[in-house]
Amino acid sequence: MSDTSTDFRANLNDNSPLYMQVARKLIQDVREGRYQVDQALPSERLLSEQLDVSRVTARKAIDQLVGQGLVVRRRGSGNYIAPRIEQPLSNLSSFSEQLLQRGYRPRSQWLKRAIVVAAADEQLSLGLSPHARVARLERLRLADDVVMAYEVSVIPASVLPRPDSVGGSLYEHLALTGHMPVRALQHIRAMNAPAILAGQLGIPEGQAVLFITRIGYLESGQAVELTHSYCRSDHYDFVAEMRRVS
Repeated sequence: MSDTSTDFRANLNDNSPLYMQVARKLIQDVREGRYQVDQALPSERLLSEQLDVSRVTARKAIDQLVGQGLVVRRRGSGNYIAPRIEQPLSNLSSFSEQLLQRGYRPRSQWLKRAIVVAAADEQLSLGLSPHARVARLERLRLADDVVMAYEVSVIPASVLPRPDSVGGSLYEHLALTGHMPVRALQHIRAMNAPAILAGQLGIPEGQAVLFITRIGYLESGQAVELTHSYCRSDHYDFVAEMRRVS
């Protein structure tokens, strides 16, 4: 932590509680890079000494950062800056590839792997006939044990007849079977998390998440993947480079 991050003075003209003022200072430090991802915050005792506040105030301030997803608690270890993914929109890559490139450990918590009849919208997106069967994969995506997203992937059963054979990376599995998408169309919008989704992501009900729909295509033009991702907006940044056409 830099020296400037300890430069805190309570604002007597601010009617908000002192712990909120401390929390805003810590949030500013995190967003300005004074703390690095996976770096431990000072303990409540040390933070209270550095900022000249009570330990109760320091604890409540840290609770605010945990609530916003900027900090994660590790039992018996302390409080750490949470992972954050900056994903370029110009590259087609898997969740696992994105994390490995940034030094995180990717992991999936499987909720469902099954062959089912495709829903009407899935038939349309994947160009399937009525009553076609698909592999449906539902999972939580984690980075260093932090839940980053809830994801549902739908693959034609002809491409993925045994969904339980997928381990960590779906794209890695598709590459091994010769069905790796080479291009994709992706739509992103914001939505408020309903109760069930909020519980899965570990966020308050109604908090904004990024809802991403992606359709992946083979070189032949065949649609081979439909994925719906619900990403925690406090952990994801999507970056697009734009050029002016002369």
